Amino acid sequence: MSGMVIWLKLFWTFFKIGLFGFGGGYGMLSLIHNDVVEKQHWISNTEFTDIVAVSQMTPGPIGINSATYVGYKAMENAGMSRTASVCASLLASFSVMLPSFILMLLISAFFMRYKDHLSVQTVLRWLRPVVVGMLVAAVMLLLNEENLGAFQRDNLQLYVSIGLFILAFIATCFWKIGPIKVILLAGLFGGVFYSLV
Repeated sequence: MSGMVIWLKLFWTFFKIGLFGFGGGYGMLSLIHNDVVEKQHWISNTEFTDIVAVSQMTPGPIGINSATYVGYKAMENAGMSRTASVCASLLASFSVMLPSFILMLLISAFFMRYKDHLSVQTVLRWLRPVVVGMLVAAVMLLLNEENLGAFQRDNLQLYVSIGLFILAFIATCFWKIGPIKVILLAGLFGGVFYSLV
């Protein structure tokens, strides 16, 4: 694949994801996976899982963080220089933000005036289940072997993953512990546990 083609594909892929990624970053995950792992083969499933983990732990929206990482890896895997990879990460980040920026400029001019209009309320009512569906798709996408372990090969990883999932769910929903503390505690537990095993 020539250099110019990959730049254009990178721009168009993330522009499209930004345009149709209703529901924020988590809603974008299934779109990102479909385009960059299954269609373009820029990264592997394992790398995608790593992206999601790193994007959640770093500041900023998960969709933009993912775009930054994928842009870098796409150029790196294509054999381009480090400078080209950094530029590609900036391009992917810009591309995923551009549709939202344009749409918000257009919508902000009219939304306050027409927000109570019946047609606007109808469109918003139709979008709510779509957002929920995309969030569920993101959750289902992350229930994979990389996150939970393969039952036949690694029972311990599967049990530990399920246990951490249940504890994280209880900690955030019932004990009201913030997500940053939950992530740090889970990482600490995983590091200590696997160093002892």
